[in-house]
Amino acid sequence: MSLMDTIRKSAPGRAIWRTPRRVTDRDRAAAHWGSFLLHIYPVRMRREQISFRWSWFLGVASMVLFGSLIASGIYLMFFYVPSPSTAYGDIIFLQTKVAFGQYIRNIHRWSAHLMVLAVAAHMARMFYRGAYKPPREFNWIVGVVLLVLTLLLSFTGYLLPWDQLAYWAVTIGTSMTEFVPFIGGTVGGMLLGGTEVGAQTLLRFYVLHVAVLPTLLVGIIMIHLWRWRKDSMLDMEVASE
Repeated sequence: MSLMDTIRKSAPGRAIWRTPRRVTDRDRAAAHWGSFLLHIYPVRMRREQISFRWSWFLGVASMVLFGSLIASGIYLMFFYVPSPSTAYGDIIFLQTKVAFGQYIRNIHRWSAHLMVLAVAAHMARMFYRGAYKPPREFNWIVGVVLLVLTLLLSFTGYLLPWDQLAYWAVTIGTSMTEFVPFIGGTVGGMLLGGTEVGAQTLLRFYVLHVAVLPTLLVGIIMIHLWRWRKDSMLDMEVASE
């Protein structure tokens, strides 16, 4: 008997692991139902949809890049203050004085670029697969929302270095919102926090970038994965009919 089996069969182990080891199909299903995170997901799905040929693992690549962004972003937050008087200096300090600062910032920047490309490529591949057709059209809409959130994450992070390139890029980007029918002026005002790019704009972009948008993205990703597995079961039912 292995050490892990001994731990699982002990009194504390039985209190923690309340499902049997995944040996038979029934054990695997019981372990799935007993998981706090997995019990809302369907137990079975089509093997074809988890193969490389189906999606080229572009969704997995997007998730890995998102994890890289979270890990590197948390490290960067220790050395950054969202204030116009200190933001640019914090970036210079990070790149020149902090251990692995330049390296971590480059990981964060390139992960952001690659995530945009990976999500867009994932949608293109799924479009080729007909993911916008019944019974998966709802998950296609969820995927479009995820693409928009990914672009917004990239956009809100653009201002944080507070250099000339970031300042004028965000000035142009926020001015474009005024041309959105009905809500353009309101959205632009909410992003700027005033009439022009300033301290309030930097603070709002920072809060959106590190808290609001990542939280939304994680929640919608969970819905996306759940619906992906549910739609796979629908495909199985249609095929059986």
